[in-house]
Amino acid sequence: MTETSFPGESPQKVQNALAAAGIPTTVREMPASTRTAKEAAATIGCTVAQIAKSLVFRASVTDRAILVIASGINRVNEALLAQFVGEPIERATPEFVRERTGFVIGGVPPIGHPSALPTWMDRDLLQFETIWAAAGTPFAVFEISPADLQRISGATVSDLKSK
Repeated sequence: MTETSFPGESPQKVQNALAAAGIPTTVREMPASTRTAKEAAATIGCTVAQIAKSLVFRASVTDRAILVIASGINRVNEALLAQFVGEPIERATPEFVRERTGFVIGGVPPIGHPSALPTWMDRDLLQFETIWAAAGTPFAVFEISPADLQRISGATVSDLKSK
């Protein structure tokens, strides 16, 4: 892995959020795509399960953005998420994701959004010493402990995976 300067402001926003939360980690710009969990794991050299993918859903009634931080190997049980949220949910459009998070799909981080999002975190991520998350672009990532990510994202830890 190589660290380089950030070509845009998105990774810097994530680095600033990490620093503000007192997390001593550095956003890394990778030489290959980290857009999907599988690509990220291959580029980083970790398991797909160690990738904390940020998925944004739209609450159908209130139009709120809902964030799920899921293990890279798990699919989210959307019916269960809707129960937790208290209203029907749907997959967010790329435009909705960009508007509500300030980031594009494929690089949405679990932190650094313009405002706090209701957030759930996959319990399966807790089994790892460190996990990797997107940092604003399809080439930027950061390493963090699951406990620190849960704390700084304000996530509710839950079992949301599809069986």
